[in-house]
Amino acid sequence: MPILIGCLALSAPRFAIFLVVLFSDYIGRAYQSGFWPFLGFFFMPLTTLAYAWAINSRGSVEGLSLIIVVLAVLIDLGIIGGSAKKRCRVRDS
Repeated sequence: MPILIGCLALSAPRFAIFLVVLFSDYIGRAYQSGFWPFLGFFFMPLTTLAYAWAINSRGSVEGLSLIIVVLAVLIDLGIIGGSAKKRCRVRDS
């Protein structure tokens, strides 16, 4: 089941957050309040899931967990994987 949620998180992170919140307390154990996961749902969903994984599995964000969280931030910002601006340039050319 965790592998299925992990694969789902890469393609539809908001839906994965919804399922995780609905069926477990995984996000609640990682964050002290509901404010940051709420913001993360709208602005950086993959980073929210990566941080929750790092806290729940390792207890802190260091080492490999830090690398995964940084990659999630870069993917959420559109630096990795291509962005809409790049796709528009290719289409206009």
